[in-house]
Amino acid sequence: MQHSDGAGRRADAPHPAIGAPERTTGVPQPTTRVPQPPGTMAGPDQARPGPDLTRLLLVGSVALITLVAFENLAVGTAMPQVTADLGGLRLYAVASGAPLAAQLVATAAGGAWSDARGPRGSLVLGIVLFCAGLVVAGLAPSMEILAIGRAVQGFGGGLLLVPLYVLVGALVPQAQQPRFFAAFAAAWVVPGLVGPGIAGLVVEHASWRWIFLAVPVLTVIVSVILLPLLRRIGSHDGPASRGTPARTRRLLLAGLGAGLAAGVLQVAGAERSAWAWTAAAGAVVVLVLATPVLLPGGTARLRRGVPAAVACRGLLNATFISAETFLPLLLVREHGWPTWAAGLVLTVGSLTWALGSQIQGRIQDPRRRAQITWAGPAVLTLGTLVAAAATLPGAPPWLVLVGWTVAGVGMGLVFPALSVFVLQATPASEHGRVSSALQMSDGLGAALGLAAAGALFTTLVGVGGSGAYLAGLLLAAALGALAALAGGRASVPDDPRA
Repeated sequence: MQHSDGAGRRADAPHPAIGAPERTTGVPQPTTRVPQPPGTMAGPDQARPGPDLTRLLLVGSVALITLVAFENLAVGTAMPQVTADLGGLRLYAVASGAPLAAQLVATAAGGAWSDARGPRGSLVLGIVLFCAGLVVAGLAPSMEILAIGRAVQGFGGGLLLVPLYVLVGALVPQAQQPRFFAAFAAAWVVPGLVGPGIAGLVVEHASWRWIFLAVPVLTVIVSVILLPLLRRIGSHDGPASRGTPARTRRLLLAGLGAGLAAGVLQVAGAERSAWAWTAAAGAVVVLVLATPVLLPGGTARLRRGVPAAVACRGLLNATFISAETFLPLLLVREHGWPTWAAGLVLTVGSLTWALGSQIQGRIQDPRRRAQITWAGPAVLTLGTLVAAAATLPGAPPWLVLVGWTVAGVGMGLVFPALSVFVLQATPASEHGRVSSALQMSDGLGAALGLAAAGALFTTLVGVGGSGAYLAGLLLAAALGALAALAGGRASVPDDPRA
């Protein structure tokens, strides 16, 4: 069962597995089996929690998700000013991408933890680390410390998001779950509309540090609200998820390895030393070994059908996130825009993503829906190229807004369409597995795309001018073109010989 938030960020009802809304930041949200701790969580023969606890779960979960989403988008707006104050431009991409890599690791760890021990421990530790990372980032005296704080923040955010979806499947009656997931999806959308503007005003009239330091206070308040629910959640000693322990361990190790490898590539891209090349080579080896465990067979070869669709999702996120990360910096540093105005890029992308999603939702003809899977990435690529034109000598900076308006429409068209295609192309018994693959592809694409764009930017930024931005945006556009190729193969029935 699928429920759209109107902006293309999908929330799948958890049958047989919990899904999560998809969002522009590219951070993978967990798909995990719902644990049934004996005597503590609602199972087939157990009473569900009363309406007060159900309402408490809804309010607390939506508040936490909103805070995580707001932080992701607000920091993107503030990062140009952060860089100006702390220096360390070479670490811009690392500080921006650290949460993405850390959340990949947290998704794997949090899912296994929730399955084996129940969701309470992952939720509590996630809240603590999320707040601690924000405090470290908010007080950071240098970009190195800021990047570390953001990594801790991202890991905590991943840990706290996993159990929220698990709790819905375990505690909320199935008839009420659509309402929950619609609310969860809205919690990702609203920060995209107001977060950049609020962050810009805070940066202009106060300090960027408050964007980090205010959120932990709100998170603690929300956590206090959730205390009655946390007391109802127990822990258990054995795994409750379906599947062999060996397979669970393989998935956990592969997820951990992929996330750590993405983080290593981001850091190595900011360095010019022998150890960086060695570390990058090791990270690539880990990715080669890990991704076949996490993604469907044939994904790297763009095999027709579901594998190509999963690859397309990763390439889309690589394009969108890597470009969007550098556009505010381009406008602030090279064109002199104020932070709040540069943040409009993020808001525009969210608005037109919603528009594109609405358009694709009205297309019912199967042949036209099949065309969306390549047309959407093509529109995204076109928008990225228009935005890249703002780096050329004498070009007006408002081309960034025009380009990102177009790019958002492309993402809105294709992102939900791929979700629908993949779910329709697989049996219901495999929806949990394929949803997990989509989420992991989203996260890997965002983290690796930003690592590549960051390495290119760091190499060229010392030359001066806007050439470093142009190179990064052209790389993003090339990934978008590859996404169009993958999307075209996704709409063709699966052929093992392809």
